[in-house]
Amino acid sequence: MNRALPIEMERYLKENEETLVQKLLELARIPAPSGQEDRRAEWVKRFLEEAGAKGVFVDGAKNVLWPIGCEGADEIVVLMAHTDVVFPDLDPLPITVCGERAVGPGVGDDTANLVAMLQIARYAAQRGLRPKTGVVFAANSCEEGLGNLKGCRAIMERYAGRVREVVSFDGHFGMLCNNAVGSTRRRVTVRTEGGHSFSAFGNRNAIYYLSSMITTLYAMKAPPFGKTTFNVGTISGGTSVNSIAQEASMLYEYRSDDRRGLEAMDRLFESAADTYRAMGIEVESEILGVRPCAGAVDGARLSELTERAKRYCEAFTGVPHMAGSASTDCNIPLSLGIPAVCFALVDGAGSHTREEWISLPSLKKGARLAAAFILQYFH
Repeated sequence: MNRALPIEMERYLKENEETLVQKLLELARIPAPSGQEDRRAEWVKRFLEEAGAKGVFVDGAKNVLWPIGCEGADEIVVLMAHTDVVFPDLDPLPITVCGERAVGPGVGDDTANLVAMLQIARYAAQRGLRPKTGVVFAANSCEEGLGNLKGCRAIMERYAGRVREVVSFDGHFGMLCNNAVGSTRRRVTVRTEGGHSFSAFGNRNAIYYLSSMITTLYAMKAPPFGKTTFNVGTISGGTSVNSIAQEASMLYEYRSDDRRGLEAMDRLFESAADTYRAMGIEVESEILGVRPCAGAVDGARLSELTERAKRYCEAFTGVPHMAGSASTDCNIPLSLGIPAVCFALVDGAGSHTREEWISLPSLKKGARLAAAFILQYFH
């Protein structure tokens, strides 16, 4: 496909290459655990307003939204990238530049993608571009971990019945997601009478029974629907070395790209839990998060959006893209039958580690990709 951008856009991107990096480093240093994105939301809102964007607001879920031409529009396109990171830090994040790399926790996931998208939103604001249909630029909250996609859920509720398609910018070059990996996350707690390790020897130990339950869960065969997986991520419990544990807990997650897989895993888990309850063991299960699988999406519309995204991604990055499944903000629109894709505006590695890095030259490519793709929606 033709990689040429309008001359004015090419000039804008060239003139703002250093600004792009500067804004990346500035935003990446602002801490933003899921649910605590307030400072980043303020930064994004100010960035857009200083560019001349009108009607920017922060909703109750801490999403920053800039709707353009949405009032009275029957169809809306949502363009989004998330503000939260997986790290719990509340102090400034340690972001550094090493040669052609920016390094630090959350610098790529999803800060770099967000900044590249915002750079094009800034252009749209400064030039007063008019959309062909309603467009919402969204810097959304709570994509990571137990954020449970709260931000995207709120956006889909706000514009319910009018969203034509959703494009989420996330990940690294090569990623192209058009299917949802759903998940259920549980905190499972086992309780027994416990007691003193010597005088009450023989009383039941919660750690033992939790360990036994984990062994039982891992002995189960994953259901044959799509790709279905399960994992015990953390365990905790007990009081002291000379105490028989009264309580022990684990965080247990299962995932599938087929909703039948999640339903089967629900049944397998409840069967295992009931087995231990029948032994007189107290088993409490608290659902911490549910990410849905895809629903009945129009295949032709999803295919058209996917192929369009693939052409643009490959043309501007030079990297092959194969559509696949992942757990992203797209889970929510896909579960509602809305065509959605997720792809990246940057390259790098080490997501969800404190050593994450992104290639600064790739960010310039990503900004051109964002410009070309987003300009489709404007006159």
